[in-house]
Amino acid sequence: MTTPKSILVHLDSSARTATRVELARKLAETFGAQATGMPCTLSALVRYPSALEGAAEAMAIMLALDKQSRDKAYATFMAAGGDSPHMHWAEPMSDAPWGFGRRALYADLLILGQRDGDNAYDGELPAEFVSTVLVESGRPALVLPYISTGSVDPVGRTVLVAWKETREAARAVSAALPWLRGAARVHAVCYGDEAESQLRSLQDYLHSHGVTATVQAGVQGDGDAGAQLLSLAADVGADLLVMGCYGHSRAREWVLGGVTRTILQSMTLPVLMSH
Repeated sequence: MTTPKSILVHLDSSARTATRVELARKLAETFGAQATGMPCTLSALVRYPSALEGAAEAMAIMLALDKQSRDKAYATFMAAGGDSPHMHWAEPMSDAPWGFGRRALYADLLILGQRDGDNAYDGELPAEFVSTVLVESGRPALVLPYISTGSVDPVGRTVLVAWKETREAARAVSAALPWLRGAARVHAVCYGDEAESQLRSLQDYLHSHGVTATVQAGVQGDGDAGAQLLSLAADVGADLLVMGCYGHSRAREWVLGGVTRTILQSMTLPVLMSH
């Protein structure tokens, strides 16, 4: 993949929106890209359906809550870097959050945030928002952990690639090439009986793009595979994890694979994912 030229950033009312905007600005300036910040939350009426049965005053309150959310997102966007010529504001779509996934089809890279179940603002979105956008848009996304607040450190100095011979992992690696080329260290891990041969093939592919990778065949223990991957990321000092996003449709819901689910729930570093 060439460097992204179109970046779409998810905005909401949480304090972590500023972190996403700041990172988007830095990436846009580095890559010579254009980044668009788009607010995306469920309307107050969807979150509080009982208001439909109330008086007109209740409806007015719901509309005021929506405006308050949008205005807060706008203020955060501007304060965190929205005045850069690389940054652009987009009004929220009427069918948010589903419209955000449709808008994502026109971006090279998405910047999203991990869900924090203990944060009241996460009620503004469905629990499966990140995974749904990833799976339905097919676009790579840089997902930031909810512990990310304040100034953004450089992303991609040390990268860990979780390799698997799948189209999802291949798309993630391709999307990560702009970071891999500039990284000081690149590590790759693969699990399974054919891990060593697959890693040699991955090394050859990365070498053709000017990337030198240290590889290791992982040993799958009895614990959660996603937790083991996060532990390895900590061991090698990674500040970016690259991996495929795995899931399938069932009864109009996306059911995530075990490792993907664990990473999205417990991630401690930015993760570049692609379905």
